[in-house]
Amino acid sequence: MTKEKLYTKIIALIDERIELAHLAIASAKESRDNETKSSVGDKYETSRTLMQQEVEKNRIQLHKAERLKTELGNINLKQKSSTVEFGSLVSCTTNTYFISTALGKIVVDGESCYCISLASPIGKVLHNKRAGDKVSFMGKRIEIVAID
Repeated sequence: MTKEKLYTKIIALIDERIELAHLAIASAKESRDNETKSSVGDKYETSRTLMQQEVEKNRIQLHKAERLKTELGNINLKQKSSTVEFGSLVSCTTNTYFISTALGKIVVDGESCYCISLASPIGKVLHNKRAGDKVSFMGKRIEIVAID
């Protein structure tokens, strides 16, 4: 797996999240706006309030996805580093990690990679380490095999 392929897959996943959030917002707005006033006023107001809450929830999801995309835009795929830092693809004896943003497990070409932030527990342990370094994490010895 290359860093470029992984990055492309992550951007596609985030773009999908953005699109789904836009669709959910539009759907919730349409439901809210099409809610007809019935003889029971409270039911109408409750329904509109719930739809507005749904709109706001999806706006928050949209904002988070856009922020992730912006953060990922700060990664220079061509930059090489001898130490683990933001944007590094780190191959270890146990797993492969992309030091970027917390997205969890991503599979590219049948290979798994964990997208983690530097603020995560394993991110903190790996930060500033070099290929060949050994670290302890959750009682396991992990060797950094390569950094891209």
